[in-house]
Amino acid sequence: MAEPRLATDFWVKAYLRRLSLHDIPAYVTAHGDDTAGAVLVKCATLDGDARAFSRSYDLMTGALHWAELAAGPEPEIDALIARQRKTDPDLWVIEVESRSGTHLLDQDGL
Repeated sequence: MAEPRLATDFWVKAYLRRLSLHDIPAYVTAHGDDTAGAVLVKCATLDGDARAFSRSYDLMTGALHWAELAAGPEPEIDALIARQRKTDPDLWVIEVESRSGTHLLDQDGL
């Protein structure tokens, strides 16, 4: 039986709130499907570089984890995100701005 999942809209609101509690600015730059849209998180370090993350399944354990899709100059990451949005119009994109690269995706509950 599949594990119950939160609606994407609810998860996004909780993630944005968690970031705000740590004084980390974040913005929804693309609003996907409220119920079952995938989420891509871009972490911009404000020095011209960025990283993109998405949820991924570990095929051995079935566990979900956040995997880094790409890292590099921010314009290249933006181009990657634009390509992803073209193939998946239900995709959410959240942009996190953190000089230290802190995105809080690796904490329990996300």
